[in-house]
Amino acid sequence: MKFPVKDSLTKAELQKGLRYVLKDGMCSQTLAVLTTGVFLVAFALKLGASIELVGFIAAIPPLTQMLSFFAAYIVQKYKKRRVLCIISSFSSRIFWLFIAVIPFLFSIELGLILFILTLFILSCIAVISSTSWNTWMKDLVPEEQLGPFFAKRITLTLIVGLILTLVAGFFIDFWNKEFSLYPLYSYSILFFIAFLAGMLGIHFISKIPEPKMETEDQRPKFRELLSKPFQDANYKRVMIFLTLWNFAINLASPFFAVVMIQQLHLDMSLITILTVLSQTMNITFLGLLGRLSKYSNKSVLQFSSPIFLVCILLWVFTTAFQSIVLVMSLLILVHIFTGISTAGVTLAMGNITLRLAPKKDAAPYLATNTVFTSLAAGIAPIIGGFSFQLLFYQHWNFYFLMVFLIGLISLFWLSKIKEAGEVTPRTFMHEFLLEIRRGVRNFSSAAGIHHMIHFPSFIYRYTIRKRQDETNTEKIDD
Repeated sequence: MKFPVKDSLTKAELQKGLRYVLKDGMCSQTLAVLTTGVFLVAFALKLGASIELVGFIAAIPPLTQMLSFFAAYIVQKYKKRRVLCIISSFSSRIFWLFIAVIPFLFSIELGLILFILTLFILSCIAVISSTSWNTWMKDLVPEEQLGPFFAKRITLTLIVGLILTLVAGFFIDFWNKEFSLYPLYSYSILFFIAFLAGMLGIHFISKIPEPKMETEDQRPKFRELLSKPFQDANYKRVMIFLTLWNFAINLASPFFAVVMIQQLHLDMSLITILTVLSQTMNITFLGLLGRLSKYSNKSVLQFSSPIFLVCILLWVFTTAFQSIVLVMSLLILVHIFTGISTAGVTLAMGNITLRLAPKKDAAPYLATNTVFTSLAAGIAPIIGGFSFQLLFYQHWNFYFLMVFLIGLISLFWLSKIKEAGEVTPRTFMHEFLLEIRRGVRNFSSAAGIHHMIHFPSFIYRYTIRKRQDETNTEKIDD
């Protein structure tokens, strides 16, 4: 099958291609939701992984992004990004089928080793896919549509993720009750579904048209291209900010699930409900922040990033209370504002790297940024895993406080970035509140208030009921 590269795209071809980008986004989100986050951590723990090993597993995907230089070289040399993306996506995603059958074919000890090895291999191959995809999308999506289009794509993928996370969480709890002797098989089913979604996504990727990469008459040597981002003072500030930010966030985020599973002893269904709450708030505010990104991505980040850091700081107190009422109230608050802030962080961080990278040198710029941010994101959970075990296992509060302080340092570098259209935080906040008011006016007050408070209150009632049922069961057993 041939995948031609076109000198230019008609408006109809562009719109058709963007629709396939959205369809692939939903398939890729299905793959990501079912093979990362709390499900990946829980699967590793079931295989007998230690806290340190959980940190190492979380570090594998970002550390393999160090191969972005190699991937950028391939993209720059062959310039067939759609072909590269299809081949590498297929080669990496098929390994999830192998991971799915590990519990059926191997012992727990051998299964854990094979799982880590396979995850490493597929992550290495996936680097080529992500690098070719990023430069392809920069040429495909018009710059003025970057914010609104990717806000729409993220919204659709989050809706898919929200539904899948909730269903998968309840499915695992159901499986553990009905088939308690085979707990790993439930994750195998999730991984198999993820594999099928990944294959469907490749079909959609094959339908997306590819514009020709811009080239110069005399291309400099590739090592000269790699030095260009360091000569660009503004882009260097972007890389420093993103490196520090990724280090801070990845020190904390892989261990949120560990806290809820091992420290707070929450059921998987309850953890997924909290995740869905966060995703619901993410979806609610993504469109709003996408519209505000018309000013600048930096303005969105200056609004969203501090909120995210405060949410990390609040994790300090999740193990400080004995009352389940206080713990759940705090967890609900954290997940609400994490969802709101993640909407802006996810959207703006992706767009600012694309927008500030020169079009003709996008591959080396994006690859250089990816290498540094991925190195930080990869080292962080490894350090975090050992820190938890050696220093902070009984004192999570100090650990999250440390992460918060590192995050504050990254905000200093964010303030130094220059981007066209940026406004003062006060102006942005004014526009944000205006958007909120417009949304409230378009929302039925009585029904709206009911729906806004119903979901968090449902989580609270569900938790209390679960704890009461467990207490009654223990009394009966006694």
